[in-house]
Amino acid sequence: MRIYLIHKEMLKELAFTFILSLVSLNFILIMEKVLRLSRLLSVVGASLSDMVRIILYLQPSMLILTLPMSLLVSTLLTYGRLNADSELVILRTSGMPFKTIALPVFIMGIGCFLAGISVSLYLGPKSMIKLRETLSDVITQRAPAAIEEGVFTTLFKDIVMIVKEKPDSKSMRGIFIFDERNKKEPRILTAREGSISTANEFGLAFYLKDGFMHIAKENTATEIFFEGYNLSLNLAAEQPSRKNSELTPYELIRKAKKTSPQEGIPLFLELHRRLSLPTVCLILMLLGPPLSLLAGKSGRLGGLTIGLFIFVVFYFLLIYGENLARTGKIPHYIGAWSPTVILGFFGIWIFKRENLK
Repeated sequence: MRIYLIHKEMLKELAFTFILSLVSLNFILIMEKVLRLSRLLSVVGASLSDMVRIILYLQPSMLILTLPMSLLVSTLLTYGRLNADSELVILRTSGMPFKTIALPVFIMGIGCFLAGISVSLYLGPKSMIKLRETLSDVITQRAPAAIEEGVFTTLFKDIVMIVKEKPDSKSMRGIFIFDERNKKEPRILTAREGSISTANEFGLAFYLKDGFMHIAKENTATEIFFEGYNLSLNLAAEQPSRKNSELTPYELIRKAKKTSPQEGIPLFLELHRRLSLPTVCLILMLLGPPLSLLAGKSGRLGGLTIGLFIFVVFYFLLIYGENLARTGKIPHYIGAWSPTVILGFFGIWIFKRENLK
């Protein structure tokens, strides 16, 4: 009964620290993506609710990284505090085996593994698809309204546009466009009126009527008069492309089989990463408690330092191994799984050593 109460209190402190670590790490990692997407969304006037939806859809892709990080950090902070207060010494002196002391971490580790597998194999791809659909909806609905009459518009890369009148969000009058997408042949377009429609996920189509086009090329110039002209433009900011993160494991394998061996390596690496990162949670439940004892009496600060160092080394080896696999120097499964295997052997060794004391 006493052991149950001790484990309950340890698990409660561990879960609280884990949630704080997860929220903090998610916030830190997601800021880079939010700032990058804000360049795309600010020009079309995305609302606060749009930004909230986008942040929510970004969370699953962050969790596959932050779940193991939060597990290790929370373990080191919690058990480091117990060690600093000599509570671990008292428990071991009373005859409690080290593996029994580490039982709350085992529970958290298995839970993080199951959550990580669910996110990496199902929720992650679904959320990335929803993110793309949301971005497309926001752009196609709000971009036309962002073109204001009498105001120079720079929504589109290498394009400057000004509209004299805009009766509604889909129609324009008195249009002037400077097109510098082709640096060697800049163009000037004018039109009496025009309409706006959706061209693709991240662009708009303009149909210009009764207009004139001037094309400059070195020492020559071409002038064209037109009754109707279709112009498709993409937004200036960086556009998210369909990535491997949107594919399910079955789609990754099927696509990899249809491509050449070299082109299939990034697909296999994506699949390996989705499996290896959740597996790290099982390793960290063995590695965390012994590492917290290495922090000595430094407590939370020492545990946090060790946790960050472990993840820096692990992700360095992971990126290095994946880069070697992309260049064809080693097989993709060795590049993807070597850091996890090395960390696994180290975790088993250090846990057995501590448990035999």
